[in-house]
Amino acid sequence: MPARMEKHVRGARCPLQELLTRLGDKWSLLVIHALAEAPKNRARFSELKRGISGISQRMLTATLRNLERDGILTREVFPVIPPRVEYTLTALGRDILHPVQSLVGWVESHWEKIEKSRAAFDAMNTANKA
Repeated sequence: MPARMEKHVRGARCPLQELLTRLGDKWSLLVIHALAEAPKNRARFSELKRGISGISQRMLTATLRNLERDGILTREVFPVIPPRVEYTLTALGRDILHPVQSLVGWVESHWEKIEKSRAAFDAMNTANKA
């Protein structure tokens, strides 16, 4: 392990662990991906909610706040009635798109193999329990 990485992994505050905790949660990568797919990497809350299957309003709000706190996206409130809020990927957010899109591509190209492996594993474990 490179010395610079070892320092972070062994230290009291590990930036890698902190960021992986944020990006590895159930929704963050989906929000980043949804913004990447939106025109000009910009979307309203309702558009994100519609585009991310299964996410609750509460979870989307919390995820957006956390990503804003980390500098991955910005929140812009427009002074109109009713208020309009749009979320946009920052330069930092756009910079993470390459690894995120690589991961999405990997999942898409390997999903069938993963499903077959899961089915075989589950069948074997079911047979062993019987």
